[in-house]
Amino acid sequence: MPHEPLTQANVLLEGFLALDTPEGFRAELIEGEIVVTPPPDGDHEDCISLILKQVIRLARTDMDFSGNKGLKLRSGGRCPRNHVIPDGTFAPTELRLYRGADPWMPCEGVALVVEVTSAKPRADRTDKRHCYARGPVPLYLLVDREESSVTLFSEPEGDDYRQHCTIPFGKRLTLPAPFAFELETGEFI
Repeated sequence: MPHEPLTQANVLLEGFLALDTPEGFRAELIEGEIVVTPPPDGDHEDCISLILKQVIRLARTDMDFSGNKGLKLRSGGRCPRNHVIPDGTFAPTELRLYRGADPWMPCEGVALVVEVTSAKPRADRTDKRHCYARGPVPLYLLVDREESSVTLFSEPEGDDYRQHCTIPFGKRLTLPAPFAFELETGEFI
C-alpha cells in the first residue's frame, strides 16, 4: 500500500501530541505554534474562582465547569487542528459534556470559555480568540489583568467574533443566555 506523505502540519501535530510536558505546565497548539505555559499564579486562579462562583450561583441555566479542559478547534490556513486549553470551560449541565470525554474533546456544546491573561497575553487576546471563534464557541470571556478589563466576545463568525463588550474592573458585565446575569468584576481589582 502506498503511504501518503506527511505534511508539515501533520508532523507538527504528531510532535505536539507526543510532548511530555513537565508537571504543572501545559502545552497548547495554537495557530501552528506550540505554546508551553507555567502554572498560573494565585491572582490568576482567584479570578477563575470568582467567575465560577457567580456562574454556579446566578446563571439561569445550570452549568458544569472544567478547568483546563483540552479542546480541539478548527484551524485557519495550513495550520493543523488547534489544541487549546482554556482556563475555564462552561457547558449546560443537561449535556453532561465532560462525562466520558477524551482529553482533547471537540467544542460542540461548550457555552463559554474563560481566559485570564498571564505570561503570554497576546495568545489570549488574539490567537485564542480566533481559535474559539472558528470553533465556534458562542461566548469567550477574557479577563485582561494588564489592561484591568474584562471583554466578552460573542456572535462568532469565521475566525473572529462580530460583537465584543469591554468594561473596566469594577463594573458589571451582562452575560447573555444561557447565563442571563450580570457578572460582578469588582473583586478582580
